[in-house]
Amino acid sequence: MRRKLPSTAALAAFEAAARHQSFTKAATELSVTQSAVCRQIASLESFLGVALFRRNQRGVGLTEAGQRYSRSVAARLDEVERDTLDLMAQAGLGGQGGALELAVVPTFATQWLLPRLAAFQAMHPGITVHFSSRTRPFLFADTELDAAIHAGNGLWPGTEGRLLMAETLVTVASPALLKGRTDWTPQSLSTLPLLQASTRPYAWRHWFESQGLEIEHDMAGARMELFSMLSEAAVQGLGVALVPRMLVDNELASGRLVQVVPHTFLSDRRYYLLYPEHKAASPALKAFADWLDSEAARYRAEVGLD
Repeated sequence: MRRKLPSTAALAAFEAAARHQSFTKAATELSVTQSAVCRQIASLESFLGVALFRRNQRGVGLTEAGQRYSRSVAARLDEVERDTLDLMAQAGLGGQGGALELAVVPTFATQWLLPRLAAFQAMHPGITVHFSSRTRPFLFADTELDAAIHAGNGLWPGTEGRLLMAETLVTVASPALLKGRTDWTPQSLSTLPLLQASTRPYAWRHWFESQGLEIEHDMAGARMELFSMLSEAAVQGLGVALVPRMLVDNELASGRLVQVVPHTFLSDRRYYLLYPEHKAASPALKAFADWLDSEAARYRAEVGLD
């Protein structure tokens, strides 16, 4: 059955004109004449049977239908352009490669994954990894994502994956906040400002309970969504942060942060690489998953998580 589709030239002219709110600027961007843009848009409106622009002496403006259609067209053209560039890049590498759209929890990507990614790129120069920030679960079917690195309790429905590592939480603070004191206990630590993770509202409560303590104000304190915000707030002396050890290794090594008490807490979260079942056979995804598996195993051995 023949598809009911307008020409790509008409769609490109419409998207540019809608974005600029000007046929003249669209013509300049597309390196065609203004009359050519007018003809393309007129043909598109005739094809659709809907007016996309209001024309008056001051220029042009989108109709309500035009506004809705422009958002849809822009998104689809962006997808086609991305897929085209990916295919061109793969062809330029003799077909050996591809692109991965990866969702990541931001601080894990910044502090743990990106410092190691150069090794993967050296091993697989034909594979490009694109990152998107996602802090909460989502449906792969609603996205163009190939895989996700997520901290949770297990695999999501309809996915396969690999367990990367457990999450151990440590208490960290700026040396300036601690003022040289080294004999902190969980009880005395509770007198300091507690920095709260908005995505883990009971984290401090569970940490105190793991040591047989009940602290009345364990959920009080400044709330921040990302672990990177918590660790930076701790560096600035705003309070004590309870964060995964893997995300503050550099700050602890440099002395910008110190561990307040030696107790470490194994949370109920694990870090997984997840991907839809139908993408499991992707060569690019398999190469990335195998590499990530080996890097995680090396890290677990280094810090004694195995």
